[in-house]
Amino acid sequence: MQQTLHVSPLFAKQIWHSPKSDGLQLRLAQTNHELKAVQRLRFTIFTEEMQAALPNAHTGLDVDEYDAWCEHFMVLESASQKVVGTYRILRPEQASRLGRYYSESEFDISPLDHLRPQMAELGRSCVDRDYRNGSAIMLLWMGIASMMRLGGYRYLLGCASVSLRDDGAMAAEVWRAAQKSMQANPQVPCLTPHHRYPVEKLSSTLPARIPPLIKGYLNLGAVLCGEPAWDPDFNTADFPVLLDLEQLSERYQRHLGFA
Repeated sequence: MQQTLHVSPLFAKQIWHSPKSDGLQLRLAQTNHELKAVQRLRFTIFTEEMQAALPNAHTGLDVDEYDAWCEHFMVLESASQKVVGTYRILRPEQASRLGRYYSESEFDISPLDHLRPQMAELGRSCVDRDYRNGSAIMLLWMGIASMMRLGGYRYLLGCASVSLRDDGAMAAEVWRAAQKSMQANPQVPCLTPHHRYPVEKLSSTLPARIPPLIKGYLNLGAVLCGEPAWDPDFNTADFPVLLDLEQLSERYQRHLGFA
């Protein structure tokens, strides 16, 4: 499937370099060839590690209808230009043209309608297992923060996926964190899943860790705002996440360049 990328000139020329001097750089995908490299990395990680059943599996690419409307961050190994990490972001202008966010395929997000002009959406995050030492994800967040600042956006929306391959032990731990998050932030609207995962089954008390990505969201001050949806293709419980950048701590404001 041939796709035409929508890349804003405001962001197209930017390149971010890892502050750890470990040979990693970040920029946006600008060609279909680069987009396919991103989709190939996603396919590899999602099918091999999450055992996802992707609809375009015969292509070796993870492709959906939202890709062409998003900007795609690529973490590259500078020497080889190998893509080792990615995140996609759907800016509110593009979501308006498309007519929806990806999250709307899983949740009723109408309680957030008043935020849409300032709300971007994150998704399809993954990092090659050999580069999960913190540098790649930090680079990705540097790029995301820069785009949010330059675009004047305040809110980030997303679906945080938790694998159910462990019989729900990890999802149970995240659901407990979600309940605490909602209790601590009663002003944040609760989003209703279209295909609800039965949280009453998440009763496992087995030791489990909150996935690093979700833990990172919570450390930034994001709120898990509702019960999870069930994604049968990925066999995951997907939790709705909302981050108000004005609620970032001073530490993260400085770290991400907002202060």
